[in-house]
Amino acid sequence: MDLSIIIVNYNVKEFLQNLLHSINKSITNYRYEIIVVDNNSVDGSVELLREKFPDVKLIDSKTNLGFSKANNLGLKIAKGKFFLLINPDTIVQEDTFEKMINFFQSNQNVGMAGCKILNPDGTFQLSCRRSFPGPWTSFCKVTGLSALFPKSKLFAKYNLTYLDEDLTYEVDALSGSFMMLRKNVYEKIGGLDETFFMYGEDLDWCYRIQKAGFKVFYFHETQIIHYKGESTRRSSIDETRIFYNAMHLFVKKHFSSSFLVVLLLRIAISFREVIAFLGINKLIISAIIIDFFIFNFALFVAEEFYMLLTDWRGFPHATLHIVYTVPAIVHIITAAVLGVYRRDSLSVLRNFWGVVAGFFVVSSLTYFFKEFAFSRVVVVLTYLNLVFLASFWRIFFKLIFKIGVVSTESKKINSVVVGVGENGIKIANKLSKKSTSYNNVIGLISPSMKDVGKKIEEFEIIGSYENISKIIREKKIDEVIFSSDEISYTQIMIIVSSCQKINVEFKMVGTNLDFIVGKSSVNLLDDLPLIEITYNISQPAHKIIKRFFDIVFSFFSIIIFSPFFIFTKRKPNEIYFPNLIWDLPKIFIGKMSFVGPMITDKSNKLYLGKRGATGLWFAENEGIEKNNKLDIFYAKNQNIWLDLEIIGKTLSKFIFNKR
Repeated sequence: MDLSIIIVNYNVKEFLQNLLHSINKSITNYRYEIIVVDNNSVDGSVELLREKFPDVKLIDSKTNLGFSKANNLGLKIAKGKFFLLINPDTIVQEDTFEKMINFFQSNQNVGMAGCKILNPDGTFQLSCRRSFPGPWTSFCKVTGLSALFPKSKLFAKYNLTYLDEDLTYEVDALSGSFMMLRKNVYEKIGGLDETFFMYGEDLDWCYRIQKAGFKVFYFHETQIIHYKGESTRRSSIDETRIFYNAMHLFVKKHFSSSFLVVLLLRIAISFREVIAFLGINKLIISAIIIDFFIFNFALFVAEEFYMLLTDWRGFPHATLHIVYTVPAIVHIITAAVLGVYRRDSLSVLRNFWGVVAGFFVVSSLTYFFKEFAFSRVVVVLTYLNLVFLASFWRIFFKLIFKIGVVSTESKKINSVVVGVGENGIKIANKLSKKSTSYNNVIGLISPSMKDVGKKIEEFEIIGSYENISKIIREKKIDEVIFSSDEISYTQIMIIVSSCQKINVEFKMVGTNLDFIVGKSSVNLLDDLPLIEITYNISQPAHKIIKRFFDIVFSFFSIIIFSPFFIFTKRKPNEIYFPNLIWDLPKIFIGKMSFVGPMITDKSNKLYLGKRGATGLWFAENEGIEKNNKLDIFYAKNQNIWLDLEIIGKTLSKFIFNKR
């Protein structure tokens, strides 16, 4: 046996399947075995391996052992002359194993080597060649100097960004996602240090290999794609803390005398945790700060107004520090308990109920703290101001800056399918007919320029492998989907690498055409049964807000446009402005809604809303088949802000005669 390929898997079944498929397509004269250690996955990974990959040697762990322990289990039973540790969320070129082993055969002093690693968008993955975290290297990494001066040998030593990625050279360390070593090296230094649960074990292994007299090399002549972090996304572990603790453990083990490095890494852990917390909760923190000042402004206005109306002289100066801090804090705590502050949205409705609850809490406290009960009228006036002010700034931020609006953008996802064979056409058809997403399949990509302009079923061949980057730019493509049965993994790497400066996502379809693997998600190609899906449109809160909006705005619109009922007539089966006015009474009594599906199908068990006077089907101006998809998209993502956006687009069409 020449090569033992060891894969540690944790809940990434689809990625693992793609990797195994790419391995099986390898073209090599060397014999290899595949060992998969499963860390107690619950996504059906073990069942998949037993059913579809019976030749794989499976170690089915009943607990999550972590990266080091699991790999060591595989290393113990490996029989090859070379061992390869590779992550499941990768794919390899057909020539990867052949070229890597040839490199070892030609360089007997090399103990371990790694290849070029690409991100899913084609960019170079910096972690595939690194330096050890010594005092100066750690300082530059933690302070960001390495990012500010990526071409400087002095500052950018950790990720070696000053070196050419298209050359081969000796390095300190490699990425744990792809590490190949000789069997005799393993026998001399042993396996991974199991003290490291995850992260740091690759640095430690590389360090020990070099201490034993072997060299570690970065080899550029073959490459893989690494989706990076898929297993950690599907677990509850704190990735940042584990990473920096691993760095600290490495330094403590190998550089125990370096107090500066230990101190820097401890600072880094705390600093990164604070930054991560602020990043995740920035909307909550911002809303709390704004509400604090808004509350005090409302209180100041109420105080000044009441002083104008009466002979009251305002709050005593000695108590101002209490009056202008404690009530605001009490109000914010009350609002927080009611869920007003959220990471992803600025809810006007929740804020209203938070203001109501805050009024009762603050008013009640004045009975217990008589010495601060200066004027209950001021409290009432403050909260009347707050109802308006706290709602106003939220509405302003949502409408003007689009901050705090849950993303429900109806933007089309422009896709191209790389493949013109039977599978490529099946993929294109599935994407076009998939009702729970809004893919717009622009066309197909063929291996040959000779096919450009031809049509297969309803799909046109718009480009070839050699001009795909031009097609992506000109057609404004959002995602490129590879039919892995029709294109080699080497060719996939070439395409991905050539498009690394273009903002596009590359995805790959599973071998059974049942899922798509992307950089951050796995999407099923076949829809779930609609009866099992609950959309926003059917949620009680959304229904109440939508109905309230319809009643209020249709009532005032009927009053404003009442003369139109005398001077205009409805034109059947036509959408134009007077017809919308004629729909207002139906909207008011609840037979229709301002925004909704084009046609309501009572036989459909999935509720998509009342028939709309307008909707995405009108605003986007699509054909009947895509209108049905838009109706489902709308029902899934409906909220009052999406309704207002659609109404705005509709009015814009009438005003500028775009229909």
